[in-house]
Amino acid sequence: MEIEGSTALVTGANRGIGEGFVQALIEAGARRVYAAARDPANAKPLVEQFGSRVAPIRLDITKPDQVAEATAACGDVSILINNAGAFLNRRLIAAEDISAAREEMEVNYFGTLAMCRAFAPILARNGGGAIANVLSAGGIAASPAMGGYSPSKFAARAATTCIRAELAAQNTQVVALIVGSVDTRMAAHVAGRKERPIDIAKAGLGAIRRGIDELDTDIMATEVRANLQRDPKALERGMARMLTAQVISTGR
Repeated sequence: MEIEGSTALVTGANRGIGEGFVQALIEAGARRVYAAARDPANAKPLVEQFGSRVAPIRLDITKPDQVAEATAACGDVSILINNAGAFLNRRLIAAEDISAAREEMEVNYFGTLAMCRAFAPILARNGGGAIANVLSAGGIAASPAMGGYSPSKFAARAATTCIRAELAAQNTQVVALIVGSVDTRMAAHVAGRKERPIDIAKAGLGAIRRGIDELDTDIMATEVRANLQRDPKALERGMARMLTAQVISTGR
């Protein structure tokens, strides 16, 4: 699918990868980009940078009324970028309760699913279009250090595969973007090399252009997949060591 002349909606657009997608879409010639955020005022810098081609909208993807408002306001969308996510950095067992894991599942899985369901008819009316779900290397190889985030991204990846099959008949491309370590506020506590959000976004748009179903967007994601294919148990042990190191570093 071509990006030039398209109309896109990006969730979680006010920072990080979402902001990178807005920039990449504008640079690629998108006619309009709806920059969705829980507080649309946070997308004001994007309007100041790119002008009227960026339209901020209020959207919490876990609130059905706001999802419905978005579909009513954005009926011209041909590309949906599901980027909004939650990473609360709580252990599955050691946490006081399951509220963090529940919230991560609510945002990363159910919220993404709700957006796909809501915009599928709009994409169909507009010729098929594309959905790109921003997923995680922690969603192809379980990472205990990520707590509930990793299981929620596993679920979102499985849903992406199922949605791709369901929407094939209406000619909607559904892309899974597997993201590793990115220089965002969400990953501020993560050590090591981090990719620029704009580079992740450009890779994602490249996948849409080329009709790729699933793309590892960066070096870390590529390495995780390679290690998973080479020796999954060794990768599992390595992920477990990351949890131990994190516990030691935080004094827990």
